[in-house]
Amino acid sequence: MENINLKDLLLKYRNKELTERDVENLWYDWFCKESSLMRKGWDLLAKLNKICDSKKLNLETSYVFFKNNCPCNGTLYDDFRICDIETRNVIYTVAPRSGHSVDKGKGVIWGKENDFKEPLFKGSWREIRNWFNN
Repeated sequence: MENINLKDLLLKYRNKELTERDVENLWYDWFCKESSLMRKGWDLLAKLNKICDSKKLNLETSYVFFKNNCPCNGTLYDDFRICDIETRNVIYTVAPRSGHSVDKGKGVIWGKENDFKEPLFKGSWREIRNWFNN
């Protein structure tokens, strides 16, 4: 599924045309059990679908991949990374719920807008969704 743009991916998601293999192929790296990837992938797709109307995103020139992270200080957590198709550079990293102890379970958005030097936003998933959609 690498380099399928967000528009086409989300259309397949909404039309229930994504296969398990498609969802597995969205994962770049993981530390969890492989048997967990499918459930986690569908959850991340549902969240991505909630922010897809954002003016901050270009669905035709972006793609997404998923990552399961294992921080030194905290618990496993998942994020999705929205990237430019042409340059392959990450535009946003969105962790609906960070596992880093310092984030205290809040979600975090990192982005190229500040060269990923600090989070662009921290909050609940609802607040993250609002950040993208406002």
